[in-house]
Amino acid sequence: MANSDEAKLELFLQWLQVNGADLRGCTIKHSDLSKGCGLFSANDAFDGVLLVVPLDLAITPMRVLQDSLYGPECRAMYEEGEVDDRFLMILFLMVERLRENSSWKPYLDVLPTSFGNPLWFTDNELLELKGTTLYRATELQKNSLQSLYENKVKKLVNKLLTLEGFSVREVSFEDFLWANSIFWARALNIPMPHAYVFPKIQEEVGSDSLTEETTEVSTSTVSEVQLACTKNEDGCEDHRMIDNTAGKTFGSLKQETVWVEGLVPGVDFCNHDLKAMATWEVDEIGSTTGVPFSMYLLSANSRSSGIEEVSISYGNKGNEELLYLYGFAIENNPDDYLMVHYPLEAIQNAFFSDLKLQLLEVQKAEMRCLLPRKLLDHGFHPPNTSNIKENVVCSNRTCNYSWSGQRKLPSYLDKLIFPEKFITALRTISMQEDELMQVSSLLAEIVGPEEDKQPTDIDVQAAVWETCGDSGALQLLVDLLQKKMMDLEEGTGTLDSDTKLLKEVQVIESTNTNGSCQESASRESDDRKPQNLMSRNQWSSIVYRHGQKQLTSLFLKEAEHALQLSLSEQN
Repeated sequence: MANSDEAKLELFLQWLQVNGADLRGCTIKHSDLSKGCGLFSANDAFDGVLLVVPLDLAITPMRVLQDSLYGPECRAMYEEGEVDDRFLMILFLMVERLRENSSWKPYLDVLPTSFGNPLWFTDNELLELKGTTLYRATELQKNSLQSLYENKVKKLVNKLLTLEGFSVREVSFEDFLWANSIFWARALNIPMPHAYVFPKIQEEVGSDSLTEETTEVSTSTVSEVQLACTKNEDGCEDHRMIDNTAGKTFGSLKQETVWVEGLVPGVDFCNHDLKAMATWEVDEIGSTTGVPFSMYLLSANSRSSGIEEVSISYGNKGNEELLYLYGFAIENNPDDYLMVHYPLEAIQNAFFSDLKLQLLEVQKAEMRCLLPRKLLDHGFHPPNTSNIKENVVCSNRTCNYSWSGQRKLPSYLDKLIFPEKFITALRTISMQEDELMQVSSLLAEIVGPEEDKQPTDIDVQAAVWETCGDSGALQLLVDLLQKKMMDLEEGTGTLDSDTKLLKEVQVIESTNTNGSCQESASRESDDRKPQNLMSRNQWSSIVYRHGQKQLTSLFLKEAEHALQLSLSEQN
């Protein structure tokens, strides 16, 4: 079986070269059992360029729509709104995998056939996530994908396969799950020249339609249970694929550039590392690589120190996102974060819910927040005081005045690490009837008898803070964090028990990522004899939930301290 895998890999490397790819300073070979295949430096590239892949080889929505066999059928579905960009690529992967004589076979044959994301967990492995956000999200997403497959995907794939008349076998739900996982784990957000993206079909489909999302069919990984996600430099939620550029979003246009999601064979074999060994770039005119309209890998090291794996960064992602999309988690992940939210249904069932919801909307308050681990460096109990920058104010509070002059800014403001928009929401939700009436009275002063002026969001925030202070919001925050910790511990035990498990565990690697099945015990370098045998999926789950419990504990400590100060200052 190992020889078969090597033969498939050799065929893939030949396929890359035949299709214009150039492995100048690297090769692709098997990495360790937990990673599958990876990209490794092979020699010193004098200009640092390790790999060049023509954009023509990328799997993008344009490639699917321009395919000579089923492009017309896909264009018809696309124009009718039956499929979106991502769904097109997932369909393409499914169909090409099932086609008997697919020209993509050498590439598809070396892609993983099983994954470490929770959608592929056994029932026992999934129990390791009980109490976490991922547990419920995985259940909902798998049910959603199953329904989508039965109601839409199966029919569409069979329809496309009949165009050629040949299929290796019957389509199955596992084929859909495979294609879905391949896309989300390997897609990049590629900055492509506008003229390259729309050379022929611009008039037929419309130059903007390929970067717009349709609503009928979507394979988004965000299910009804919201998952934490990273934020860009502006603080906005970032649902992009891997991207070397901060602050840009999918579908944005700048200087005739279109951001397009797609898979780039060869480049997609780079594994993740916090200290990336390379970055990828697009060479529009061939000035760097000599190959116009190409993507290339550029080494971050001026000189290679022998054969080593070439890694890239998937972005500043927490373990929740890494495990859900890519199937792995990182111990002591510096980019880990905790998501805290107040359930909307709890407000809807409360007294004066309509008024509170109106106030929340006017204030632009947020019902959930992401708490990155790095926030703790600026709190009351920083875990590492040596790397803390001085005079960092973490709160972005905008209500900094008082109607009466009696409510003073709290002394702890520069140590309050929780986002003000979330605190604003909790402050509003925690208001009692008399406080709501007082806020209405204060806002009436702005509106005036003629009602010719409407209060701004800052006016409303100031009125709520003048009336309530911080103690109600902070008490509600403490309650939310305590409830989160209770759910985590009821699901899988305490933080201490997870810490002990991670010290004693022996991981049994069992992979069949390329058709083979191997087992190996990953042991510590010392003479300890672990008492717990578990799969890589179980280990990743424990690493993730251990981080969630640890962050919940640390942020709860911060919230409790802030609450004590707020009460002592009558805030």
